[in-house]
Amino acid sequence: MERRSFLTHLGAGISGIGASVQSPPASGWQPARHEQDDWLDKIPGKHRFVFDTTSPEGLGTTLQFANNYFLANRSGYGLEDSDLAVVIVVRHSSTAFGYNDSIWAKYSTQLSRQANSFLDPRTKQPPIINVYGTPGTGSGPGGRLDSLIKKGVHLAVCQMATRNIAGSIARATEGNTDTIFNELAANLVANARLVPAGIVAVNRAQERGYSFVHGG
Repeated sequence: MERRSFLTHLGAGISGIGASVQSPPASGWQPARHEQDDWLDKIPGKHRFVFDTTSPEGLGTTLQFANNYFLANRSGYGLEDSDLAVVIVVRHSSTAFGYNDSIWAKYSTQLSRQANSFLDPRTKQPPIINVYGTPGTGSGPGGRLDSLIKKGVHLAVCQMATRNIAGSIARATEGNTDTIFNELAANLVANARLVPAGIVAVNRAQERGYSFVHGG
């Protein structure tokens, strides 16, 4: 009788331990959602990818990799451009390439300085156009961003860096920082938007299912 009682209690104890080990927690951690980031979910696509860039050279490399991403998904998987949701973050020294040609023409010297003294590869002078952007130079990396935008790529342009750039331009031209900031914000390349900070956009994109690569 005592042996049967012992085995009964032992079996109940083991079952209790197994249940406690196998039962999932009542609730797991989930990232908070903010409406400022909802645009990331509005980009159509079966696959999501975010590229982080912080330098002109890194952006150039990223544009090449992003183009390869579209090509390989088409040739290897039969996917359309619309099947891929791709965001390129421009922050720190790559931020200025989120602005259009008119801004580069107006503030060429200041933007070149802010972009690590970046020079137009053809003229060896501060660029008077966005050499990666629209319409680009038509050779080398020129126009590649334009091509990717037409495939549906979106840009997240760092607002903090844009504010710093506006301040630098204002000091160099005796202008007003707020006025110049608003001018920059109104002259982004197509499919681009200001985000509170580029590094925050990288984080929010990953929390919404975007795979990540740092382009440099």
